[in-house]
Amino acid sequence: MEMEVETSFGEKANVGSGFPLKIWEVVAAFTIVLVFSLGLFCVYLTMPASDYSFLKLPQSLEDLQVLRGHLETYTRDYTAQVLVGYCAVYIFMQTFMIPGTVFMSLLAGALFGVLKGVALVVFTATAGASSCFFLSKLVGRPLVFSLWPDKLSFFQAQVAKRKHKLLNYMLFLRVTPTLPNTFINVASPIVDVPYHIFFLATFIGLIPAAYVTVRAGLALGELRSLGDLYDFQSIATLFFIGVVSVTPTLVGKNKEA
Repeated sequence: MEMEVETSFGEKANVGSGFPLKIWEVVAAFTIVLVFSLGLFCVYLTMPASDYSFLKLPQSLEDLQVLRGHLETYTRDYTAQVLVGYCAVYIFMQTFMIPGTVFMSLLAGALFGVLKGVALVVFTATAGASSCFFLSKLVGRPLVFSLWPDKLSFFQAQVAKRKHKLLNYMLFLRVTPTLPNTFINVASPIVDVPYHIFFLATFIGLIPAAYVTVRAGLALGELRSLGDLYDFQSIATLFFIGVVSVTPTLVGKNKEA
């Protein structure tokens, strides 16, 4: 049974429907997936001949350690091809919200070192988040309403209260784990966050966490769980940066009061 309700966004949404997407949205999403998949396949065709049976999206530290062991020598011989392949896979995962990008960030540190690794992760993460932003702008609205209605209402209210200092607030969200990055990517166009603010907050705000993760990738063999990535000092540092980024918003509100 379907029922239309008025949302806090002044729109009507279907509640209780089995599938929230319309036919044209399904076709558009499928076309985008197909284009990305063909792009990945073309990148694969440009890679030098080798045994690629070891290649898989890492979903655990064990997968990542095996992948690193195979790729170290390969990266030295075919650096450009590995960079292109890495960027394509990371952007694909980020665009379609596929879990495992934290393992890709660790891999960047293991293969390229801290400075190159951070630059690579920030670039690919920003590109992937931007791609997800525009994909959500096209077909994501019904899915976001269906999956995260309460979280979306909260995000909308916070964005509305901070329109004049929105960059600071978005930086705060990116630096701290207040809201998941995946949710921020898909919800930002729905709550009318301008793309230039989304881009700047993503590009700048991801640097601290990228540094922590990439640096941990240098000692990949010593990691026993993802919990080892963020010790108390790392988490405290990220929250401190987040508080600093949101301080101008709070000061501005106090002055207005």
